[in-house]
Amino acid sequence: MTGAKKELSSEQHTLYSEVIAENKRVVNKEKNLYEVTPKHKRYRVYIGRFFELKKGLHSVFNELREAKEHDYLEFMINSGGGFVHEGMQFYNIMQEKFNGRTIAYLDNRGYSMGAMLFSMADKRVIYPYSDFMYHNYSGGAMGKGGDIKARIDHTHEHLNNFFYNIIVKQGFLTEDEFEKMLVGQDYWMGAKELCKRGIATHVIIAGKELTAKQYLKELKQEKRAKKEEKIKKESEEKVKSKSKKKK
Repeated sequence: MTGAKKELSSEQHTLYSEVIAENKRVVNKEKNLYEVTPKHKRYRVYIGRFFELKKGLHSVFNELREAKEHDYLEFMINSGGGFVHEGMQFYNIMQEKFNGRTIAYLDNRGYSMGAMLFSMADKRVIYPYSDFMYHNYSGGAMGKGGDIKARIDHTHEHLNNFFYNIIVKQGFLTEDEFEKMLVGQDYWMGAKELCKRGIATHVIIAGKELTAKQYLKELKQEKRAKKEEKIKKESEEKVKSKSKKKK
């Protein structure tokens, strides 16, 4: 059973919050044991481009900072990327208020900062045609020569450490792949590769939520079945061909 609902929108993102009533699940009826999920809030943010130019995002973050210990956060990501520092604000709120209680859905693309946000979540859910891409940041600087160099050096170290902690420490890219990313390599991935690397933890397909391992197993079974069907057809064609020659 659900309770009050609320909606807040910024320029690029929309937050929906909903009160979820307490729920009891029977664990052992004879011993009268129940698993109780206390009343909590579900915060769901639809993520677009990370390109806020006004202050609309203030209301979204202010609402998220009202979260209590049992509340959880969902991201519905369909993003081509944008400002890295805006994405880092979401990272901060995840660490501050929703640590261990975040779910991201890749619906349907996550490029650049969209890929980073997806990678930050505790549970990461994709669909068979979800699309994903890691690459290095783009930027620039203006000012006096010394100021430009100082800013570029600082930004390089600051953002590289951030990317490294999200991508490499979780095993999503190797050290070698990360170094190539820093000098311009883009890493494009579909559902299979996301599951193989552990970037995706679950896949929704045909109304079911599978673990990444289950999905990869199903893909293998489908491939095996197609191969067996092909062999069977080829065998039948050979039999037919021999039969015609005898006639």
